Amino acid sequence: MQDILINWSPQETRVAIVENGAVQELHLERALERGLVGNIYAGRVARVLPGMQSAFIDIGLERAAFLHVADLQRDDSGTGAGRAEHTAPLPIEKQVFEGQTLVVQVIKDPIGSKGARLSAQISIAGRLLVFLPADGRIGISQKIGSHELREQLRQRMQALVGAGGQQQPGGFILRTNAEEASDAELADDIAYLRRTWADIRERAVKSAAGALLHQDLNLAQRVLRDMTNDRTQSVRIDSRMQFDALRTFGEQYTPSAVARLQHYQGERPIFDLFGIDQEIERALARRVDLKSGGYLIIDQTEALTTVDVNTGGYVGARNFDDTIFKTNLEAALAIARQLRLRNLGGIIILDFIDMAREEHREAVLAELRKQLARDRTKVTVSGFTQLGLVEMTRKRTRESLAHMLCEPCPTCQGRGQVKTPRSVCYDILREILREARQFNPREFRVIACAAVVETLLDEESPHLAGLSDFIGKPISLSAEPSMTPEQYDIVLL
Repeated sequence: MQDILINWSPQETRVAIVENGAVQELHLERALERGLVGNIYAGRVARVLPGMQSAFIDIGLERAAFLHVADLQRDDSGTGAGRAEHTAPLPIEKQVFEGQTLVVQVIKDPIGSKGARLSAQISIAGRLLVFLPADGRIGISQKIGSHELREQLRQRMQALVGAGGQQQPGGFILRTNAEEASDAELADDIAYLRRTWADIRERAVKSAAGALLHQDLNLAQRVLRDMTNDRTQSVRIDSRMQFDALRTFGEQYTPSAVARLQHYQGERPIFDLFGIDQEIERALARRVDLKSGGYLIIDQTEALTTVDVNTGGYVGARNFDDTIFKTNLEAALAIARQLRLRNLGGIIILDFIDMAREEHREAVLAELRKQLARDRTKVTVSGFTQLGLVEMTRKRTRESLAHMLCEPCPTCQGRGQVKTPRSVCYDILREILREARQFNPREFRVIACAAVVETLLDEESPHLAGLSDFIGKPISLSAEPSMTPEQYDIVLL
């Protein structure tokens, strides 16, 4: 069973999903940095790139967004979408042109230096259904496993979609929480989604290029729509105003979740109940300690994320193989949790401790897949490679927790290390020699941080004096507290 805690403030909404006292997921949304995924815009084609079969679309953001030919609308009528999947799409230069206005939806937020990723295949999520205006099929969530139940739901939906005589364009995907929905609830969701799409189309006709046509729900509303299920014991929020707004929203769109909604009025901040703030701090650290004494080292780069498993101080098992096996099993559970907490996406490389026995490797891989099956985000896991690494991918739709909360260190520029004072001293001595060959000042003055100046005056003083004699000029030193360890300036007097 799980509890959902919502900490609301005018500038930021934070959500923690807690299971058995442990935080499993963290979600943040800031008023000035709200995510764009799900938003629908009237985009203007700024540039077509035939060589990449892509186009840059202006949707009013700082950077142009990216649209690939595979994400263009295949079938406006919704009657031939099934056939279109098996035929190659037309080249993008034959489908769009510069200056054209397209209705597009954001499917990936801008990440790093990359612009947003767009799709012209619009999808609008409701409580029970997802509406696909350009696709005429009825789809069923893969999490609804029973073949018999899937066919019953498909037949019910086909009857509801075709009710009232003439069938309207557009298809639907039944979400997992539609499994036990009544026909009346499904019909209400169908009507709501079609009404929403009609409003979007009407605004698209009247709006200029770059206009926002539809914005997805805010984080607190998405908690009720997407995250609350039969396993949810309570949804607690610490704002009376937002509690009232959520209750009104829930009564209209997610009535089954309203009973779980609670207004938290305790004296302690809601996130202090389960130590959420401390968990956030740990989720930003490079090292993650395991209960057994082992630990993980997580490094995130632009291209991929690596997770290294180490035994640390764990020596409790009967033999070395068992020690490694138990550490890797515990690490598999911790890795799945850390991927959710940190929202790590893209290519992920897992370096488990080498295991000699094949059954141990299979057991660790099975445990990893079992823990990842709980993830709301699409995950694919490959087996062990010849080098003993596990390769996996996790769909990335928004920035990771670290990228949302942190920025590169201004001292090391994100490298995680700086030059030693002695290394900087030698850089300075070489720079003075270089300057002395080009200029003829009266004196050289070195301005650097205190640690570098102290090293030049102490351990490196013979080299400094020798350089001064060699160039025939005095060299003075000045400490500047505001300079970083690698910064220095050489002034010609």
